[in-house]
Amino acid sequence: MDSALDWHTARALLDWQVEMGVTEAISEAPVNRFEAEAERAAQAVAAAAETAPQPGAAAPVPQEDPVGDAEAAAAAAQDLAALRAAIDAYPHCELRRGARNLVFCDGAPVARVMIVGEAPGREEDLEGRPFVGRAGKLLDRMLAAIGLARDAEGEDAVYITNVLPWRPPNNRDPRPEEIEMMLPFLKRHVALADPDILVIMGNISAQATLGKRGITRLRGHWTEAMDRPALPMFHPAYLLRNPGAKRDAWADLLSLKARLADPKGPQ
Repeated sequence: MDSALDWHTARALLDWQVEMGVTEAISEAPVNRFEAEAERAAQAVAAAAETAPQPGAAAPVPQEDPVGDAEAAAAAAQDLAALRAAIDAYPHCELRRGARNLVFCDGAPVARVMIVGEAPGREEDLEGRPFVGRAGKLLDRMLAAIGLARDAEGEDAVYITNVLPWRPPNNRDPRPEEIEMMLPFLKRHVALADPDILVIMGNISAQATLGKRGITRLRGHWTEAMDRPALPMFHPAYLLRNPGAKRDAWADLLSLKARLADPKGPQ
């Protein structure tokens, strides 16, 4: 006689057991829960032993922290000369391998106005100074139009640096991780130079100092960056490609001139 249950009878029995509160099926063979728990504990101990350093084995290599190292090196720099040396010794930024020179600054470090550019180009890399190519010559003419110059002294002086001190290959845009690791040095640079006003030139500079891009929208609007008034402006290289934007650049220069004449005036 066939004693096997048909599908409908088996389903009815299962539904009845669930209705009676059954939550677990019991196998035909007994299971020793204490032995199973002991086996799991033994497996955990064995796994820990496999990952633990063996006697005589080399210690694990610590993970690199480029940003943390940059913050420590920047904080230790007590003057601009020490900061330049700290940047020169910083090992984590691969851009340094393809660059000819570290481009640190130009102008008077006691100037009221500090210009933050993006990154060196070919001419800057060759000469070791920021803004010395075609864009630099245009910048000099722009500054001269409102009575400022990088080689001036006193109230007419300007100090210039970049977000990155090394030229990216083929003048590509700096990558976010490159900006992030070099940002502590820029912050310390601003703190040591201590200008009254920052002029932020271009999208990369806006990203680094303001945490946002869109220079067409940002330019001409006074804001604050690194604990001081800041004015975003078009980069001179952009003006060379888009001469029609020079009208806006002139308006921004007049705004800068007015702010220097009256720091508490309209903003």
